[in-house]
Formats: sequence, C-alpha cells, structure tokens
Amino acid sequence: MIFNLDHWLEIWQTVRKNKLRTALTMFSIAWGIFMLILLLAAGRGLENGVRYQFRDDAANSIWITPRITGEPFRGLKAGRSVNLTIEDYEMVRDTIPGVEHITARFNLRGNFLVRNGLQFSRFPIRSVHPGHKYLEKTEMRRGRFLNERDIDERRKVAVIGNRVVDTLFKQTDPIGQWIDINGIQYKVVGVFTDVGGVGEQRMIYIPITTGQAAYGGANRIHRLMFTMGDADLEESKRIEQNVRNLLAERHVYSPDDPRAIRLFNHVENYQRFLQLFQGIALFIWIVGIGTIIAGIVGVGNIMLISVKERTKEIGLRKAIGAPPSDIIGLFLLESMTLTVLAGYIGLVAGIGTVELVQHVLGTMGNPPEFFRDPHVDVHAAAGAALILVLAGVVAGLIPARRAAAIDPIVALRDE
Repeated sequence: MIFNLDHWLEIWQTVRKNKLRTALTMFSIAWGIFMLILLLAAGRGLENGVRYQFRDDAANSIWITPRITGEPFRGLKAGRSVNLTIEDYEMVRDTIPGVEHITARFNLRGNFLVRNGLQFSRFPIRSVHPGHKYLEKTEMRRGRFLNERDIDERRKVAVIGNRVVDTLFKQTDPIGQWIDINGIQYKVVGVFTDVGGVGEQRMIYIPITTGQAAYGGANRIHRLMFTMGDADLEESKRIEQNVRNLLAERHVYSPDDPRAIRLFNHVENYQRFLQLFQGIALFIWIVGIGTIIAGIVGVGNIMLISVKERTKEIGLRKAIGAPPSDIIGLFLLESMTLTVLAGYIGLVAGIGTVELVQHVLGTMGNPPEFFRDPHVDVHAAAGAALILVLAGVVAGLIPARRAAAIDPIVALRDE
C-alpha cells in the first residue's frame, strides 16, 4: 500500500482538487502541534527558572530565623523577642533525629573594610560553622573550608570568595596570606566559588566563635540552618515539628505561634513548585491535544466528503474485485499523510522557534532568572509524533470503514 505509486498519485489528485479545504485543515493540525511545542518549552523554561532559584541553597534544608512572639503564652505577653543561642544550635544538632549538616550564623551587619597591603575594598562577612558549606553549596577551589578546630580554638582564619581574590590578590595565590578586617588580622585558608552569583562570591567566611568574640556577639546567633539527608516531605515535616517544639519549650512561647520564628522548609516549598509545574504540564498537554483534536475532526470531515465525492469510483473498485481492506488502506493512507505532514511542519516550526528563543536568551548579557533554558525533550517530541500517527488513524478510520461498506451496485448508480 505505502509503496504503491498509484495510491500516492490518487492522494495528490485529491489534494489538488480541494486545495483550500486541505490547506486550512492541515494548518489547524500544524498550529496545534506548534502551540503544544511552544507551551511545553515555556513550561520547561519556567520550571528551570524555579530550579535555578533553588540552586544556591540545599533543597533538603530547613532555615530558622528568630522573630517576635505574636501571642501571649503561660502568662507572658506577646511582642517578646526570641533570641537564639549557640545552645539552641547544639540541642538541635544533638537531639533532633534526621539532622545531617547543621550551622548557625552570627550576622555582621554592613560591609567591612578589608585590606591586603595596598589593596582594599569593602566586603560582607559571615561567621558560621563548618556545616555551612553544605547549606550554601559552597564549592572550594583552593585550600579548605572552616573546620571544628577553627571553631573550638576561635582561630582568626578566613575563607574568601573568587571576587575577593580578584580584588585583593590579583594574580597572587592568597592561601596562607593575611588580610586585615577592620583592624583584625585573618589568615586565608581557602578560596571558594558559589553558584549564587556575584554577591555570594564577594563573601568572606570566618568561624562563628571568632565572630562572636571579636564583634560583641556573646553566644547569640541570628539564624539556624540544617540539612536532612534524603528525607521526603513527610519526614521533613516531622523534623520541622520537632524543632518547633524544642525551640518553643526553650524560649517559652506557643509552638503554634506563627510569628515567634520564621521557619522555611525548602523540601516543602520545592515539592510545592514541582507539583505546580506538573499541573501546568498536564494543562499544556490538555490544551495542545484539544487543539489537535479539532484538526483531526477537520481531517475526518475532509475524508467523509472525499468518500461521498468518490462513491462511484469506490463502487467500481469493489465491482472489479478490490477487497474492503484495500479501500480502507487507501483512505487511511490519505488521512495519515495529511495529518503527519501537517504535524511535522508544526513540529519543525515549533522546535525552530524554541531554538531561536534559546539563542536570543543566550546572547543576553543578563538573562531573566525566572525563565531559563526553554527546550523540548526527546520524550515530548516522541509523544507529539505518536499523537500525530494516532490522529491520522483516528481521522481516517470512520470514513475508511464507511467507504469499505458501500454497496457496489448502489455506488455505480450514484449521481
């Protein structure tokens, strides 16, 4: 059937006879596939943008920031400040099951004047624990990150970002050299990079105990952060509740008080975004397939009209011995040809448009973070191709069966 030249000539003659009708129907199918590809690529671009927003922080982490109580509790008034301490860090580390890497932060406000010889500039300083490396996905380029001995001995050591090296050391290796931070000398023990961008690469890390001692922090911390290994959403919620109860008991506020601490569960929020984009993807497929179905109906109508117009021809074929399978095959081939050809045009146009958008985004100096790398994966393209084949079969099946059921005598009398 496929390799029969006469069948292809018949299909060509039918298309030529009804150019406008065929062109409009094929356009509807091509447009449906084109929009499906574009919507899938746009959805993937938005999803990648959200994933990019999570790139800088561990997706399996919980971040806790103390705030002010919002309701009275056990005779104490609302509006009390919740002040976290190193003891909170130690209790969460030692008593909460499921905690993997953990760090506290003691914030040093503003940018500090940092010198290396004649080179100087202002940089932000963070005083942290060694576990901070895993929370911020810090990538060491040279030397090492902070360790427990740095914490225990309150060492004056610093780990500096790439941009700090570029400003203060130029082409010199900074490992083992000293920098002056507001009059205090720190030895550089490591250089890091961070996918969080320029702001993160300008950061300088020092041991939290050193920061507290040097800058009047006592035992206070401003943020508590930890990862939970491969914990799923349910496990992360359990760990979250355990931490809430522990901190509420220690600082005497209601564990249900939403204002006392700000607890950000990255696992929960990440799962919400994934579910959102799964819903968007499903909606896109529904819209795209709905548009394609409209095109399929058009092809089916064309084929029904073609059967009506070629009734006498069909009757003659059957009268000289053509089996029903031959008649069905001819009309199925015609419907599949129109559908697959139109769909292929839409598929190529859609992929070409997506590639053009990717090229434009690639040439932008500062591409938008919320929309990154829109593309259509192989599975989506294969799914679209399968839809085209099935659409061709469905569009031609009913007309083909009607054609095969025509009575040859009645058909030959048709005017």
